[in-house]
Amino acid sequence: MVNKTLATCREAVASVFDGATILLGGFGDPGLPGQLLEALREQGAKNLSIVHNGSGGGTHALGGLIHDGRVRKLTASFPSHPGNTSFQDLYMKGQIDLELVPQGTLAERIRSAGAGLGGFFTPTAAGTELAAGKETRVIDGRDYIFEKPLHADFAFVRAYRGDRLGNLNYRMAMRNFNVPMATAAKFVVAEIDELVPVGAIDPEDVHTPGIFVDHVVEVVRHPKYLEITTEGR
Repeated sequence: MVNKTLATCREAVASVFDGATILLGGFGDPGLPGQLLEALREQGAKNLSIVHNGSGGGTHALGGLIHDGRVRKLTASFPSHPGNTSFQDLYMKGQIDLELVPQGTLAERIRSAGAGLGGFFTPTAAGTELAAGKETRVIDGRDYIFEKPLHADFAFVRAYRGDRLGNLNYRMAMRNFNVPMATAAKFVVAEIDELVPVGAIDPEDVHTPGIFVDHVVEVVRHPKYLEITTEGR
């Protein structure tokens, strides 16, 4: 019998190695798999490359991982906001690298990786510093730059419901990046709010099929994550 469930987040992140590239779902903190990230902080992997649309906040989850000095590179669209002082401080000291990617381009690079594409041309950022070193082509009189797919070793996503086969159902902000990220990584772990029997999720409501998911972990929301949980659902 196929059973992809794990008892703890600690088990789910045990295979993360130093230097790994990790895709993180969610839109800012809402929809972010915060308890998987807290387990990763305890696990100790370092020199990580993180792909997320932001840079976390405070000193928990992604913000905490950056605060701990465990992130070598951040690929993000919105790396700067008032709550992410850890990233700002480390970046100004030259202790963390940043790859700034427009959000639409970020989503399409991840989708391209999951779809097996070799990349795509986009007019976004053409003629700016973000186009430096990239192939440029004029198409119908307009400048385009070539963007490569964004693969990863791991993807941590957060879902509302999941079953033992790994089928996932998302709500609201959870759907923003989780769906393409689950297709673009070698190993996918889902932090879920509720584990349900196989068949409880209507096939029309399965947003990520279990074939893309390696493990699911049902978590109990800690008060620390109440705001994230509320906004993400």
